[in-house]
Amino acid sequence: MSRRAASVPRATAAMTAAELRLALRRGETLLATAVLPVVVLLFFSSVTFLSIPGRPVDFLLPGSIAFAVAATSLVSLGITTAYDRHYGVLKRLGGSPLSRPELIAAKLAAVLAVEAIQVLALVAVAVVVLGWRAPEGASPIGVLAAVVLGTLAFAGLGLLFAGVLRAEAMLAVANGLFVATLVLGGIVVPVDHLPDAIAVLAPLLPPAALSDALRSALGTPAGGDPAASLTVLAAWGLGSTALAARTFRWD
Repeated sequence: MSRRAASVPRATAAMTAAELRLALRRGETLLATAVLPVVVLLFFSSVTFLSIPGRPVDFLLPGSIAFAVAATSLVSLGITTAYDRHYGVLKRLGGSPLSRPELIAAKLAAVLAVEAIQVLALVAVAVVVLGWRAPEGASPIGVLAAVVLGTLAFAGLGLLFAGVLRAEAMLAVANGLFVATLVLGGIVVPVDHLPDAIAVLAPLLPPAALSDALRSALGTPAGGDPAASLTVLAAWGLGSTALAARTFRWD
């Protein structure tokens, strides 16, 4: 009796489920992706030294969502992929019926699933603990577009670095970028509060572009031009993904 290979959707779904199970077993991953964004939202909503227009939660919720997206699609994905390559996991998967596009699709699907939970958790904390209510002009479609394009940008960068750096170097780079995201992304401090040279450059980088796009989608007055922010995210996503596809080493 012959056994047929699983269809592409079934193979991708099975690999996505495996990626999610592995993510739940990594304590450090859960800390970075699930706990830290909530801590950022609650802590900075309670301090008084920040000069933020309006209610702090209105500014900090979009920034915390952007921080969560970066934690999952850049830091977590990049580090785990680098170590999978280091330990030969990717090489073994390359000999299985699962194709490389299916593997990448499964990783991205797992990232988006985790991010969906993160967004729901952050919104729930904002509503229940901080009394946040979505303004009349909030756009769920705008939030979805920002998260998807932000994921593409950060995941492209994560895969780009993971495909060319040693696992230990990727760990250091990812953690450095994680800190830079918090500082330069307009997450807890408005970009225009940064030094002039950095304030000019920051909107052209994925963290600040994602924060601005989310603030625009959630009706926050501090949000910038949503079209410009989404264009920046799309450019980074397409560019980094294309470069990662050309340079990624699987073993």
